[in-house]
Amino acid sequence: MRSFGLIGYPLAHSFSAEWFAEMFRREGIRDAVYANYPLGSIEELPALLAEHPLLGFNVTAPYKRAVMDYLDQIDPTAERIGAVNCAVRQGDTWKGYNVDWIGFAESLMALTGGECPHALILGSGGAAAAAAYGLDELGMVHATVSRSKKGAGILSYEALTSELLQEYRLLINATPLGTWPDTERFPAIPYEWLTPAHMLYDMVYNPPETAFLRKGREAGASTMNGRRMLEIQARETWKLFLSACH
Repeated sequence: MRSFGLIGYPLAHSFSAEWFAEMFRREGIRDAVYANYPLGSIEELPALLAEHPLLGFNVTAPYKRAVMDYLDQIDPTAERIGAVNCAVRQGDTWKGYNVDWIGFAESLMALTGGECPHALILGSGGAAAAAAYGLDELGMVHATVSRSKKGAGILSYEALTSELLQEYRLLINATPLGTWPDTERFPAIPYEWLTPAHMLYDMVYNPPETAFLRKGREAGASTMNGRRMLEIQARETWKLFLSACH
C-alpha cells in the first residue's frame, strides 16, 4: 500500500484527505492511502517518518518554512519562495517542492478575468510567500501587509489608507484568519473603503465564505475562496507523488 499524508497543526479544517480519497475512488486507485498527521511541533516529524513509511506528504500551516530544515534537498522554486508544501521521498532522502504558487496563480485568473490589478498580500508566512511568487509570475505589482515583519515592500495594517486601497484593488488573505472553527476572525483592514472595483481572494476554503469574503461581498467586491487553489495544488502534488512510486 502506497502511503501519503498531510502534516500541520491543526488539521480538522483540511479537505486534503477528502480530496485524495475521492480522487483515488474516481481513478480506481486501490493501493494508495492519504491521511492527516497533526504535529504539535515540527520536531515530531522525524519520528513520524520513522514510524510511517510515507512516500510523500503535504505541508500546511504553520510548518511550510520550518519543514525545510528537515529535508535533504529543496527544489529551486521552493528555495526561491522560501517555503515547501510538498515533500517526496527519493530513496532514503526527502526533497521539498512548492506547488501552492501554481494553485494560487492558476485559480486567481478566474477572479481577475485577465486584469492585472495591484495586489496587497495580507500575511507574511509560507502561504504569503507562494502568493508573492505567483503574482511575480503573473507580472502583477504587489506589496505585503504584516503585523510583525518590517522591511522594503512590507506595510503595517495601520498604513492602509483609502488612497492606498484605491491603488491596490486586489486583496489576498494569506493568513489562517477565518479558518474553521474560528470563522468570525478576519484580517484587520478598513473594509469601509472597499468598493465594487475591489477583488478579494482568500486562501482559506473552509468555510466557503469567510468573514473576510463576506465583508468584501457586502461592499460589492468580487470574491473567491481557496478551494480551487487546493484542488490545483493537489493535482500538482499527485504528479510529484507518482514520481516517488517509480
